[in-house]
Amino acid sequence: MKYRTIGTDPTTRREVSVLALGAMLFGSVTDETTSFALLDRYVEAGGNFIDTSDNYAFWADGSQGGQSEELLGRWRRSRGIGDEIVIATKLGARPLAPGTGFVDNPEGLSAKVIRESADRSRERLGVSTLDLLYAHIEDHTVEPQETVEAFAALVAEGTVGLLGVSNHAVWRVERARALAAAAGLPGYEVLQYAHTHLRPRADVPSGLFPDGSLGYAGPDLIGYLKAEPGLTLVAYSPLLRGAYTRPARMPAEFDHPGTPARLAVLRDVARETGATVNQVVLAWQIGGDLPVVPLAGVSSVAQLEENLAAVDLELTPEQRARLDAVH
Repeated sequence: MKYRTIGTDPTTRREVSVLALGAMLFGSVTDETTSFALLDRYVEAGGNFIDTSDNYAFWADGSQGGQSEELLGRWRRSRGIGDEIVIATKLGARPLAPGTGFVDNPEGLSAKVIRESADRSRERLGVSTLDLLYAHIEDHTVEPQETVEAFAALVAEGTVGLLGVSNHAVWRVERARALAAAAGLPGYEVLQYAHTHLRPRADVPSGLFPDGSLGYAGPDLIGYLKAEPGLTLVAYSPLLRGAYTRPARMPAEFDHPGTPARLAVLRDVARETGATVNQVVLAWQIGGDLPVVPLAGVSSVAQLEENLAAVDLELTPEQRARLDAVH
């Protein structure tokens, strides 16, 4: 396994594996025995960066979520896991009532929600400190100052380590970070967005957020990362939920003339390296100039093994240049 640093403050920054494990469906769609086997194998391979959320997976059974955090808590206790494993979670998108969703009825990012939801996540996970806590989705009903101060208060009391943000417009991320900096408060240091080698159309609603809200890391976010070297991008859905190997799963926003050309280069590099297309995508993210940590979800040990092997796949400068240049 290889590692990189997330965060800049010596008191809160962490060394995490360059491949993160998504636990979104653990404890719901993925049963406990399989989930434990995946977690055990990931840790055995040197992985130490696991991702969840307080609303995973509410859609599986019409609940409010929490199954993933609860399973991770049971796994931690049964294995004697301590703070050597970095568990990231999110708040803001948990439905306020069973049978509703994050689009029409989210918990939001008020100071009250942030404190209460963070406490519930700590209880479910069985931890005294949340290693990394994200603002999951935008909340247009709350002033950014309130959200910034509420997150910072949790860091100050030691119940949260690092702060992150997901699925926000870049200008909102920058505004929040500027407010935090002006007040001498900790701000967002880890950004989580969907990101893969294929590029989505920007003029159609995302399949990830059918209401048209943000999900994918676009050119503006990539430019922001280049300008702010202290930030890290955690890239969710790097393998498009299996679409690279099962074209029928390809999201509609990738149906445009640029996709076949990018797929062709991926397949060429896969043939040259003897790797799979999925491994080339992950290696391209892991070894690039920008600090990107792919976050891949799996439902079988075979899928996990394929992903783990990508960590040691070294692309040549020429191969990387071809992957970067194709339009």
